[in-house]
Amino acid sequence: QTLKEVATQVDILIIGCGLAEKALSLFWVQQDNAITSLVRVLRLVRIFRITRLLQRTKALRELSKLVSMMATCLKALVWSFIFCFVIMTVWAMLMVEFVHPLIQELNDKHGTFEGCPQCTRATSSVMSANLLLFKTVIAGDSWGEIAVPVIERYPMTAIVFMGSLLTLVFGVLNLIVAVVVDTFAEYRQRDVIHLAEDLEVDLANDQKILQRMFERIDEDGSGLVSYEELVEGARKDPEF
Repeated sequence: QTLKEVATQVDILIIGCGLAEKALSLFWVQQDNAITSLVRVLRLVRIFRITRLLQRTKALRELSKLVSMMATCLKALVWSFIFCFVIMTVWAMLMVEFVHPLIQELNDKHGTFEGCPQCTRATSSVMSANLLLFKTVIAGDSWGEIAVPVIERYPMTAIVFMGSLLTLVFGVLNLIVAVVVDTFAEYRQRDVIHLAEDLEVDLANDQKILQRMFERIDEDGSGLVSYEELVEGARKDPEF
């Protein structure tokens, strides 16, 4: 039963990687790039020790929740990135088919992109167009550098440029946020252990507040609160 716990499995992974690192360091002393890279990867596994610190330190509860949320939503994030890439690829294919010839024509006839060689090849292939969409739409880097001159000369291309912007920014990215939040909320409802821990922490905080309040009300310091002190405290103590 103990071996089935995630914390125990993380400990075993850390210890196993540490032993493997020592063994590789002892038996392969020659400079081998593959072995050196493997040793570096094994050293990175030590980062998982931080998870033990997060579990045992109450002061890091918020950070522990963030790590737990990230681990819970990891699968949803992966599928979200794949979905985003698929949508970008669809728009990238449209750019290659319809926008790229217009960019070449605009540059050949009017020299619009003479000072920007990358602009003329940004839509030459699907992957290049994907990179352009990621740079301009997702990262927000110089969206109008290519879009504005092309739209001014060929207004119908606004369907592709504006459509990709609206679809990715206001559609896909917001959908990803909604799915991630919904995934964590669903996991949170099923996570009885963490809910119980939160209730215990809230109970302890409430007890501390009550303790301080009754100590203020107990004016004679007897350790007991009389009825008169209770009534007087209700009148004067703002927290009460």
